[in-house]
Amino acid sequence: MPSVTPSNRILLRPANTSRVSFWWQVGLGLLTLAYVLFARWADVGEHSFHFVHWVFLALSLSFLGYVLIDNSPLLGTQSYLEFTPGYLVFKSGLFRAKQVLPAEQMAAIELEATVLRVRQRSGEIFAFKLNQVKGTRRKLRFREQLRKFAQQHGVTLREA
Repeated sequence: MPSVTPSNRILLRPANTSRVSFWWQVGLGLLTLAYVLFARWADVGEHSFHFVHWVFLALSLSFLGYVLIDNSPLLGTQSYLEFTPGYLVFKSGLFRAKQVLPAEQMAAIELEATVLRVRQRSGEIFAFKLNQVKGTRRKLRFREQLRKFAQQHGVTLREA
């Protein structure tokens, strides 16, 4: 397998598509962590629920870890759109599978202001929200690589 160069991979921000923003998720995780630590410190009575505190502590640390790992590149790039020689590869996060779109099965690519649609010859449509692509340089590189990919494989590219 050829090595991945940074010039053919577009980094994505999956937190831009979630219902709750990244900072609210981090804040919620920190709030639950502070609550359980305070409850653990303040609970010295003989009818204390030590086991419940440990479970809640483990759950809040797990949630905070999930949010940090899924939305930031702590363990490497987790969300990306990659232009390989014969495929368009989309990975939307650490815990999600890759979606591979072969170039020979593409009928058309439609690029609009907020969405990228890839129409397959079989009639399927793959839609990708462009709000995950952040930064003007990254957006320009994305459009340039998409044009190059469509030209190399003879796929019609419609830009709106």
